[in-house]
Amino acid sequence: MKKIITLLTIVGLMVFSSCEGPEGPPGMPGQDGLDGAVPVAFEIKKSFFKDAVDGYIISEDFSTYIEGDLFDNETVLVYRLEGINNSGSNVWQLIPTTVFFSNGDSITYDYNFSKEAFTIFVGGDNVAGKPVYINNQVFRFVIIPADFGIAVNKSNYLEVMKALNLDESKIQQIQF
Repeated sequence: MKKIITLLTIVGLMVFSSCEGPEGPPGMPGQDGLDGAVPVAFEIKKSFFKDAVDGYIISEDFSTYIEGDLFDNETVLVYRLEGINNSGSNVWQLIPTTVFFSNGDSITYDYNFSKEAFTIFVGGDNVAGKPVYINNQVFRFVIIPADFGIAVNKSNYLEVMKALNLDESKIQQIQF
């Protein structure tokens, strides 16, 4: 009798352990690829043009430089090539910024952007008399997720590039 109970127990365990119930409902679909926006950087070299309403501006669509428009959770940092230091490295200045001259004049660079386009403005004292500050200006755009590291010094271009793990040698340079 013990052998029959043992045999029935083993058979019962095998039968019940191999049973399967109905398949549950499918889970929610996930997103392919990386979570969130991917940082992008590009460079332009352009001259400002005189606009009757806004003064000297550069205005373009982002789709000229990147694929499509910005996402809702992206923001833009713009740096102006201020010059080259003694070691031959580029010096980038976060805009908005003001340049002061020894005669008391000043000019200010500023920008705004939407999901589709950006505009860079320059204004101040005798802007037309300072062509070196409005012609062939080089700007670097860094498009980043809006929640990007609050602790990063965004006015330091190299620190931002390092924090975003962007390779400066791979930045697309667009000349007009």
